[in-house]
Amino acid sequence: MRNPGHVVRLVRLVRLIAAVAAVASVLAGCGFSVYALPLPGGAGAGADNYRVIAEFRDVLDLVPRSSVKVNDVNVGEVEKVWLDGFTAKVRLRLDRSVRLPDNATAQIRQTSLLGEKFVSLAAPGGGQRGYGRLSDGDVIPLIRTGRSVEVEEVLSALSLLLNGGGVAQLKTINVELTKALDGRETDVRELLGRLETFVGELDQHKREITRAIESLDRLSASLVKQKQTIATTVERLPAALAVLADQRENLTKMLVELSKLGKVGAEVIEATKADLLANLRTLAPILTELAKAGDNLPKSLEVLFTYPFADSAANAVRGDYTNLQLTLDLDLRGLLDGQTPPPLPLPTLPPLPTSLPTLPTALPTVRLPTALPSVPLPTLPPLPLPTGGSSPGLPTLCLPPLTCADSASGAQSGSPARSPGRVAYDPDLAVLLMGGLR
Repeated sequence: MRNPGHVVRLVRLVRLIAAVAAVASVLAGCGFSVYALPLPGGAGAGADNYRVIAEFRDVLDLVPRSSVKVNDVNVGEVEKVWLDGFTAKVRLRLDRSVRLPDNATAQIRQTSLLGEKFVSLAAPGGGQRGYGRLSDGDVIPLIRTGRSVEVEEVLSALSLLLNGGGVAQLKTINVELTKALDGRETDVRELLGRLETFVGELDQHKREITRAIESLDRLSASLVKQKQTIATTVERLPAALAVLADQRENLTKMLVELSKLGKVGAEVIEATKADLLANLRTLAPILTELAKAGDNLPKSLEVLFTYPFADSAANAVRGDYTNLQLTLDLDLRGLLDGQTPPPLPLPTLPPLPTSLPTLPTALPTVRLPTALPSVPLPTLPPLPLPTGGSSPGLPTLCLPPLTCADSASGAQSGSPARSPGRVAYDPDLAVLLMGGLR
């Protein structure tokens, strides 16, 4: 016969299970969910808050009512988690006092090794600047979300390394490496020293290496731009090579003859080297004088095209007449008294050198052409000279206010004769010009 105490306890347990089932059915009918209960230590759902949606590739076992933290401080909670295609979306409810930039980041972390999951919000890192402000309805995209490594993933990777990895072969590797280095410690040490020197040189020239890589990158970009031209050239290159192959014999003969010409030219230069040097030494004084002449030589050549006038005289020609300006310095006393004006002073010439330069003993032979070309001289028009006076062919000087006098009218009495309409000179005017002297 069974124990009455066990029967009583069994009846009580059945009643308790029935009561729990009844309560659960009543709560389910009222729409009650366990996720509606706040988690211990979680942030409360205040009235002054805003919502933000974060997108994740994997939310792990994140559930609603999980905490949302900023700098490990609770600022909100996870309101909903759902799947949109291959992206998990999490709606976060944050307190209105939370101030984050518009490009904030979100990451799923754990409170401890086996603790619960929570969403951590933070400002952008890596030297990026924050801008704007996170507000209601904003979305944190996949590019700014992530998750931490799970303990299961670490243990799985460790088991893969220990079971199917190369740990079992470490002993074999150690033994074989010991055999390879046995007796070669000095060589290995020298190799390490040279490797250190090589790495040091590379470090010192890293700027040049970087510059060379950048130049190579620019060259590659240029080659990419000229890809069509290069392809066309490569396509036409076989035809050009075929032409060169056909002309190979002629090219070989040309090179042989060019080699012979080079030898003959070298012999000619070697044979005429002394004469060439002598000619250059003889030509040196001439070139020196030409260099001293400077600009005078080209200026003198300018007269060749306008001989006997300078090229500036062309500016005086105005149609069929020429404007000329003449300045005369006359002594009227000598002209009136019949005295001959004193001769103009001649310029003083430099003294001649006492010793002549030494001429070379052997002058080079200069072959002149047998017939020199004739240079045509410009034909000048005859100058219109006034005729008159006692000497035939000589012009009579007529200056204002003096008029030309006819020598045939006679001035034998000492006073000039006055012919009708022509006066030799006016004595009163001459006295006036002389300053009142007679």
